[in-house]
Amino acid sequence: MKDTHHADVAVNARSYPWPKVPAIAICLDGCEPAYLEEAIKAGLMPTLKRMREIGTDRLAHSVIPSFTNPNNLSIATGRPPSVHGICGNYLFDPETGEEVMMNDVRFLRAQTIFSAFYDAGARVAIVTAKDKLRALLGAGLKFDADRAKCYSAEKSATSTAAEHGQDNASAWLGMAQPEVYSADLSEFVFAAGVKLLRDWKPDVMYLTTTDYVQHKYAPEQPEAQSFYKMFDTYLTELDALGAAIVVTADHGMKAKHTADGEPAVVYVQDLLDQWLGEAKARVILPITDPYVVHHGALGSFATAYLPEGANKVDIIAKLLAVEGITVVVDKAEAIRRFELPGDRIGDIVMISGTHMTIGTSAHRHDLAALNEPLRSHGGLTEQEVPFIVNRVLDLPNEPVLRNFDAFFFATTAAAL
Repeated sequence: MKDTHHADVAVNARSYPWPKVPAIAICLDGCEPAYLEEAIKAGLMPTLKRMREIGTDRLAHSVIPSFTNPNNLSIATGRPPSVHGICGNYLFDPETGEEVMMNDVRFLRAQTIFSAFYDAGARVAIVTAKDKLRALLGAGLKFDADRAKCYSAEKSATSTAAEHGQDNASAWLGMAQPEVYSADLSEFVFAAGVKLLRDWKPDVMYLTTTDYVQHKYAPEQPEAQSFYKMFDTYLTELDALGAAIVVTADHGMKAKHTADGEPAVVYVQDLLDQWLGEAKARVILPITDPYVVHHGALGSFATAYLPEGANKVDIIAKLLAVEGITVVVDKAEAIRRFELPGDRIGDIVMISGTHMTIGTSAHRHDLAALNEPLRSHGGLTEQEVPFIVNRVLDLPNEPVLRNFDAFFFATTAAAL
C-alpha cells in the first residue's frame, strides 16, 4: 500500500517525511493537561498512560489566541496565524464594516499539510466534530479518486461522496448523527477514525473534537473523566492498528467564574464607551462562533479598533489598570509577540488572566444558557497543552515545542 520511496512533502517552508505507516494527529479540543493527569490518576486511561511511559511525553504551546480555529489551522498548516491567516473564529472586516465568521476558505492564506500530501499521492482523512472547521481543513482536497475524506460529526448524516468523500457518514459508521452539544460528537470522531484506519488505511489522518465537555466540567468531575475513559478505548484501537499517533490539543481550559459561580467578566466595550464616547471604539471577541451555548462568547482574548486620534498609550494604560486584564499591547507588538496577521486584528490586543474573561457590553451577552459555572480559554494561561507520541522521539518541551508541530512529528515517527 505504502510507497516507501516517496520524497518528503514540502509545504509552508517545512518538509514532512513520507509515512511508512499511517500518521495520525489527534486534537483534543480544550484539553487542559490536568484532564489527562486526573483521568490517568483514576486509572481510566491505561493506553495513554502506557504511551507516555514508553513513547514521548511533553508539553507544548498553542498559538495565541488560544481558540479553536487558529490552532486547528496551525496544526493543519504547521505554521502560526501570521502565515495561514486564521487568527480567530470571528473577525471584523474594516473594508466592509462587517463582523463575520472566519470559517470560509477565502480567509485561508496557506496550503494545508493535508492537501500537500494529497497532491503528492497520499490518502488523507479528516474527521472534525463541528462543521465550522470542515471547509477550512479540507481546502484543496478533491473527492473523486477515493483518496480524500473530510466530514464532520455534526453533519454526518448529510455528507456526500462528491463534497466530503463519503456518502452519509453516519450510516457508514452505524452511529446516529450526534447532538452538537454533547460528548457524543467527539465520540463519533474517534469511532470514525478507527473505522477509517482499519478499513480505508489513510496515509495521513486528522481527528479533531469539540470542547463541550471541557467547557462544562472540571478535570476531577465524573463527566470529564468519563469522556477521557471513552477516548482511551478508541486510542487503544488506533494504537493497536500500528499507526504513529500524536495526541495534542488546540488550547487548555480554565475556570472563569467568581466564588458564587457567576461569570468573571470585564466588559471592555462599556469601558471604552465611557472613555472615548459611545460606539467610537469597536471591541471584537474572536472566540465568537455559532456554538456559544457553553461559553457565552466569553474568552480571555480580545482586540479593539480605536477611533482616529485616540490616545493609544493612554487607553493601554487604563486597560492595564483594570483588575483581571494582564496584557494589553498595540498592533505592532501583537504581530511580533503572538505571530498574528496585522490586517485582521485591531489597534490593540487584550488578554485577561487565569480566571477572568473579556466581554463587549454587558447587555450583548446572553448568559442564560450557562447552566454551569463558566469555563473558557483564549489567553496565555490556556496556552500549555499536552503533546504525546506513541513512539520515542527526541523532542523539546514548551515553549519551543508547539502544538502545530503535530504532523511534523507524526510523519517523522511514521517514517522510522
